[in-house]
Amino acid sequence: GSNPSNFKGANRPVEQVSYDDALEFCRKLTARERAAGRLPGGYEYTLPTEAQWEYACRAGTTGDYSFGNSADDLSRYGNYCDRSNTNDYDWKDKSHDDGQDKTAPVGSYRPNAWGLYDMHGNVWEWCRDWYGDYPGGTVADPMGPSSGADRVLRGGGWSGAASGCRSANRGWNGPGYRDSDLGFRLALSSVP
Repeated sequence: GSNPSNFKGANRPVEQVSYDDALEFCRKLTARERAAGRLPGGYEYTLPTEAQWEYACRAGTTGDYSFGNSADDLSRYGNYCDRSNTNDYDWKDKSHDDGQDKTAPVGSYRPNAWGLYDMHGNVWEWCRDWYGDYPGGTVADPMGPSSGADRVLRGGGWSGAASGCRSANRGWNGPGYRDSDLGFRLALSSVP
């Protein structure tokens, strides 16, 4: 019903949303699309699990980033804190300039091999999981702990270092937290 973003624009990612806000958006979108007959039975919009998010980000790759291991190429794939950022952050990458001072319009950078945009940088994205240690042993499509204090964040953001945009990098914060580099990505999931 409203756009809480600090950086508004028709193609900019929505930020300043809490985990709870993101789930409420998913709930309303699911109800709207079901009522319009555009969402098949047995499915709902939700947030991806941490494992789903990383799988989508990697797009079949195993390197630090979906495009390889060198952060030197990140300015072509994602928005992070580089020379164009006017904030005086110690972690600013002074060797690259992607032309974006804050959030960039969605799709401004190259997609990963599966055609997904902005998996590296722009805004951190909420994941469905509670933050906690990874499970031991080999697991397929793992879920996080059943409870906790913080929810998982993935992807890195426009105000963060290149290392925060790595495919495997994890962040976390309380479900009520909001920030100008924090948004979300939808997932279409089967209803259990």
